[in-house]
Amino acid sequence: MIENEIKDNQILEENSSSHVEEKVYDENQIQVLEGLEAVRVRPGMYIGSTSARGLHHLVYEIVDNSIDEALAGQCNKITVILYPDNSCSVQDDGRGIPSQIHPKMGIPTLEVVYTILHAGGKFGGDGYKFSGGLHGVGASVVNALSEWLEIENVNAGNLYTMRFERGKVTRPFEDKGASDRRGLYVRFKPDPEIFEETVFDYSILLNRLREQAFLNAGVHIELRDERGEEPVVTELKYDGGIKSFVEYMNHGTPQHPDVIYMKAEREDYVAEVALQYNDSYNEYIRTFANNINTIEGGTHDTGFKTGIAKVLNDYARRSGALKDSDKNLSGEDVREGLCAVVSVKLTEAQFEGQTKTKLGNSEMRSFVYSMVTSKFAEYLEEHPGVGKTIIEKALSASRAREAARKAREATRRKSLLEGSTLPGKLADCRERSVELTELFLVEGDSAGGSAKMGRNSLFQAILPLRGKVLNVEKTRIDKVYSNLSLLPIIQALGCGIGEEFDINKLRYGKIIIMADADVDGSHIRILLLTFFYRHMRELIEKGHIYLAQPPLYKVYRGKQERYAFSDEERDRYIAELGGNAEADRYKGLGEMDADQLRDTTMDPAKRTLLRVTVEDAFACDETFSILMGDKVEPRRVFIEQNAKYAENLDI
Repeated sequence: MIENEIKDNQILEENSSSHVEEKVYDENQIQVLEGLEAVRVRPGMYIGSTSARGLHHLVYEIVDNSIDEALAGQCNKITVILYPDNSCSVQDDGRGIPSQIHPKMGIPTLEVVYTILHAGGKFGGDGYKFSGGLHGVGASVVNALSEWLEIENVNAGNLYTMRFERGKVTRPFEDKGASDRRGLYVRFKPDPEIFEETVFDYSILLNRLREQAFLNAGVHIELRDERGEEPVVTELKYDGGIKSFVEYMNHGTPQHPDVIYMKAEREDYVAEVALQYNDSYNEYIRTFANNINTIEGGTHDTGFKTGIAKVLNDYARRSGALKDSDKNLSGEDVREGLCAVVSVKLTEAQFEGQTKTKLGNSEMRSFVYSMVTSKFAEYLEEHPGVGKTIIEKALSASRAREAARKAREATRRKSLLEGSTLPGKLADCRERSVELTELFLVEGDSAGGSAKMGRNSLFQAILPLRGKVLNVEKTRIDKVYSNLSLLPIIQALGCGIGEEFDINKLRYGKIIIMADADVDGSHIRILLLTFFYRHMRELIEKGHIYLAQPPLYKVYRGKQERYAFSDEERDRYIAELGGNAEADRYKGLGEMDADQLRDTTMDPAKRTLLRVTVEDAFACDETFSILMGDKVEPRRVFIEQNAKYAENLDI
């Protein structure tokens, strides 16, 4: 398949170089898109994608408007409801939208907000001091991308209604008279002409709404799902704000009893920090600006991290834990086991980065840094026991980092002496273009042997796993370099781990985990995914990690054979083959010969691969901590809550 693609590309290049057709480019090619038409033509420019991520973004945009009312002190409760027809409603008890005729546009202000881009109360004036809208286009974009949208708006004691279909007014603005209700009710149905997926995921929305409830102390948010036989309702209200957020996030054993909280305010800025150290080896830091999850960090994140390092290094030297001749503790050392939330609010937020989720306001770096260096230092002076505990953990992390450095150097020296940097069990491929190559991480020597014989050696490499895969959630990085299963993977991929990770040195475009379709295979998959997420996260974020899908059954009658990947498929094949057709469950990859493994699991023309993605980094952090951490109770609760989704268990 790859060879054919290469040949086709060569033919295209030869044809394009021999004949180029001249195309007309004049004023007739310049198009002007009216109203919301541009949003429907290029939805990805406004909501990122038309996948599940973009679908849920519609809800976030409407909820964010209600959150802005809460930020302004005008809203106490927000209710989100999912309906059987795949529509969604958001209702708040805020001020509603001004609904008189707009002085400039000459149409009802409600219509202006929902049909004109960049219209709203967040572009100056006294409507909102702080606003969570990234671009100020939320309401109109949701309207443009909905099959229909209805509004019930109570403003200044009167109820006003409108209905739109695909951004066009279908029921004009109407004044329904006096109402004792308060606030805005918006119900919309995402347009199947736009979205690949139109079914909302309750858990995705719940994670986002819980986040907003933590960030806005005291605001009551209700999520209600009416799509099943019985409604599912979750109430969210956290008077402790981001202190409660840290308590919720912290799945390790706390190293000090209280969450440390700091807050500073100026006329146009507010900064809050809550933190608590635990006994894990990872850091969990979440940063927000105007309630927006700044997943790419920014100036507030930098100010916080440099402030923490400054305070702890100064404290360590004053207490004698660091001598004059000792090097400073690194940022990674002082953040090991740190669980923290940094939330800032500012009047003119500037967002940068590829996804516009990186705060760029330079003044926030010094503002947060100043707050942390003052208030955190003061806290440690008043709580010397906490200071000693944190410093001891940081010193231990520093020693482990030094041990990891020596282990890396020893590994490199050994590789140089042996004349190769690749593991001995790796069956490499001939192709060198990263875009075309695949590395299969195969459970067991038996399956590894079949995979080597069944592969296409042009572009498929095989690395059998040896030894027990290390649970990196419970281990510092220095132990990774001595693990017989993980070290060969690091060597084969060539891009390093942790601080040294460089995705530009990656040797394979697809890293495919191929394990048995049983409980042991699932355990190996989660151990490897934990390793990639903790030490090579960009491989997941950039879409390089895949899960192979080996068959569960072989259905046969005489010489006729079919492979089934589910119970339903097995039953269908038995019925189709008829007579005395039988089915066997493969217990392991090693039971398949090379031809079977190639035809069912490895051949790009026939196989099914699952790409591992990160929709919500916090949810991933939480899940890995629960499943792979030391605490038993959260894992038990997780298993009980998700047991109904388990299929094809071989226990």
